[in-house]
Amino acid sequence: MSITTVGLDADDTLWHNETIFRLTHARFVELLADHGDEDVIEARLAGVEQRNLRLYGYGVKGFTLSMIETAMELTDGNLPASVTREILAAGREMLAHPVETLPGVDEALAALSERYRLLLITKGDLLDQERKLAASGLGDLFAAVEIVSEKTADTYARIFTRHGTGAEDAAMAGNSMKSDVLPALQAGAYAAHIPYAVTWAHEVADAPEGHDRYGALDSIADLPGWLEERTNGAGYQP
Repeated sequence: MSITTVGLDADDTLWHNETIFRLTHARFVELLADHGDEDVIEARLAGVEQRNLRLYGYGVKGFTLSMIETAMELTDGNLPASVTREILAAGREMLAHPVETLPGVDEALAALSERYRLLLITKGDLLDQERKLAASGLGDLFAAVEIVSEKTADTYARIFTRHGTGAEDAAMAGNSMKSDVLPALQAGAYAAHIPYAVTWAHEVADAPEGHDRYGALDSIADLPGWLEERTNGAGYQP
C-alpha cells in the first residue's frame, strides 16, 4: 500500500484558532453580564451558532452575526448600539489576529512535502482562511487548497480523487474527530487525530478505536513517522 496524498486541516492543526474564539467568548460574556450568568449566555450563544451554521457556515463572520443575534435575544431586542459596536470590533480583531503556527508544524510539513502531495482541507470563511494561509508562510508546501462548507465522506472522496489517486491512497490529519477523522475514514482514507488544547463542542466525537486506518498522535511531529509505518517506508515523490 502506498500513500500518495496527505490532507491537513488548518485551524488548530497548523495554527492557533479556538483559543482566539475562547477569548472573544469571554469578552462577549462580559458585555452581556447584566442579562445572565456565564453558563446561560454561553448556552444561548451555542444554540444560536448551531442554528446558524447552515446559513452562515463556519468562521469569524458567522460567529460575529451569531453573537449579535444572541445579544438581541438576551436583551429582548433592546441591544444598545455601544454593545453592537463592541461585538463588531471583536469580530474585526479576530479577522486581523496574527497567525501563530503550532510547535513542530514547519518541520513536519517540510518533511511531508518531500514524500507526499500535500493538500490543505479546511472549513471556514474563504477570505479569512486565505489570509491565514498567506500569513503562515506555508502556502508553497501545498499542491492544492480546498476551503469547504462541510467535511463529509463525499467531500474527501472528491478531493482525494481530484488532487490525487483516490481516498484509499490518501491520509487526512487534523484536530477534529468529527470533521477530520471520521468522514475521512468513511471515505476509505487513513486518518490521524492530532489533539489541540481546546476543542469546539461542535467538533467533539468518539474516537474510532480499533480501526486499522486510524491513528491517535501526540502532535503533528509524529505524523511523518506514522505515515511511514503505514506504508512500510514506501513513499511518493510529488
